[in-house]
Amino acid sequence: MTGKTGPAAARRAARAARPARRPGSGDPARRAAFDVLAAVGQRSAYANLLLPRLLAERGLTGRDAAFATELCYGTLRGQGTYDAVLAECSDRDPGQVDPPVRDVLRLGTHQLLATRVKPHAAVASSVDLAREVAGPAPAGFVNAVLRQVASRDLAAWVAAVAPARAADPAGHLAVRFSHPRWIVTALSHALGEDEAGPLTRTEAALAADNTPPRVSLAAIPGLASPAELVTGRSGQPARWSPFGAYLDQGDPGGVPAVAQRRAVVQDEASQLAAQALAGAELAGGPDRRWLDACAGPGGKATLLAGLAARRRARLLAADLREHRAGLARSAAAGTGRAGVVTADAAVPPWRPGTFDRVLADVPCSGLGALRRRPEARWRKTPADVAALAGLQRRLLGAAVAAARPGGVIAYVTCTPHVAETREVVADVTAARGDVVLLDAPGVLAEVPGLRCPAPDGRYAQFWPHVHGTDAIFIALLRRAAG
Repeated sequence: MTGKTGPAAARRAARAARPARRPGSGDPARRAAFDVLAAVGQRSAYANLLLPRLLAERGLTGRDAAFATELCYGTLRGQGTYDAVLAECSDRDPGQVDPPVRDVLRLGTHQLLATRVKPHAAVASSVDLAREVAGPAPAGFVNAVLRQVASRDLAAWVAAVAPARAADPAGHLAVRFSHPRWIVTALSHALGEDEAGPLTRTEAALAADNTPPRVSLAAIPGLASPAELVTGRSGQPARWSPFGAYLDQGDPGGVPAVAQRRAVVQDEASQLAAQALAGAELAGGPDRRWLDACAGPGGKATLLAGLAARRRARLLAADLREHRAGLARSAAAGTGRAGVVTADAAVPPWRPGTFDRVLADVPCSGLGALRRRPEARWRKTPADVAALAGLQRRLLGAAVAAARPGGVIAYVTCTPHVAETREVVADVTAARGDVVLLDAPGVLAEVPGLRCPAPDGRYAQFWPHVHGTDAIFIALLRRAAG
């Protein structure tokens, strides 16, 4: 019996004979980076969580793992710049290109403009990846566009596609440093610069956002020392934090103190936020009960518990979400001086005036950690900042109420945005007659060489380009005694 030999049958036979496409079957590093980008774009995945798991699952180590990491994070950081270049090299805006093809083009553009990969290799590997993830049809399009991209270097492309700096400083920096314009404006405001001016400090902050951060570790007081974290490893004591150390390479989980939960991975400015709360002067009374009102996943809570133990005080850590409270419980278990509960700190179960020291490390936009989470700059919008305003004010108001007269409150955010920092504190303090604003930079002045005032001088503001930390904001308040 003779089988059918028409066009449809031929296509079916060709598909059946074609080898199945497997993740990483052609180029495992590039495929891993592509799969993370696809998950970030289509499922709102977090690259810092997904990439390590994917590398482990696929057995990528050494140079392959390093290359995949550079491709993934570098492409996410440079996405805004690369999209401006791709729009110039194609008759279609990147937003109109099918997502898999767009991700391949972004990966290829990063290789061409920001790595040492040879142009022919960057183009050829991108064409192969396009065939693997999107089929043969888009391969010619990818080839043509990336050959156009390869015709200039990054500086020449920025000069061609960005607004002139003299005419539009913020617009120029947005393209050059691959940030949404609203973030450029927010940073310039937080730094006290006029958007129409030269924006030199803003430029430095944007450049720092595109520099991969070092891993910072914190030794829990009474359980570990900073020297223990770097002995025999590639690292050094932290510049500012008395608890901290930098790990230049390697897996933090391989450090014995981290594996044994005697130390945690924590940004250095976050460590200093805990130190500021512990170092602020109470107005009389005891110093026995401390509260971390928004504790998950537990980094600051663990450090605070260690500091509390030094004074025979005890920490209560709370988080609204059970899984985050569970992470805090696990992190702080070794200190022996912390209890953890699942509770809404905005409508708390504890009595007002219960605590001597209160930390309100509130949910925020996270604009201070764009070095670590580069995709966040493309996800967040001004509407997200506005939506958090009410919650931030409620949490700070509840934190003040939780402190006893004479007690101290630290309001902390991982963002420099004025609407989430100074404006929140100003509104809450103005609405209450029982709060005194303390000198947060003054409390931290005992750290040699550290200067961290916000433009008005009353608050502490850390910056990646100044301190090498996340852009952490700290305000210290004292509830008036009597």
